[in-house]
Amino acid sequence: MTTLYGLDNCDTCRKARNWLKRFEVEHAFVDYRANRVPPETLKAWAAQLGGWEKLVNKASTTWRQLPEARKSPASGPEWTLLLREHPALVKRPVVVTADGAVSVGFTDNGFKQRFGVGK
Repeated sequence: MTTLYGLDNCDTCRKARNWLKRFEVEHAFVDYRANRVPPETLKAWAAQLGGWEKLVNKASTTWRQLPEARKSPASGPEWTLLLREHPALVKRPVVVTADGAVSVGFTDNGFKQRFGVGK
């Protein structure tokens, strides 16, 4: 089953969830502010996506409000601590399919390709 991780009040997450419902893709939703993602999972996502930079939303208000010293984590543990303290920094939504493949973000065409529907 597909799991969509995001924030309950995020418009992009709502659009992704509605898309999955419309195309009858069975899925679960996890609000990662209410249900924190374990550091090991964050590390695995970052590794699969190509690094922490691909997992973190640097265009967010949360990122812009961070002190400069916090914007340059030098190690995996520093990244996981930052994301534990500020879960809204994780790009939304994070989509994990049953095969373990991870992607971030939502677009109609991207989801059509990812799930092979609506072509």
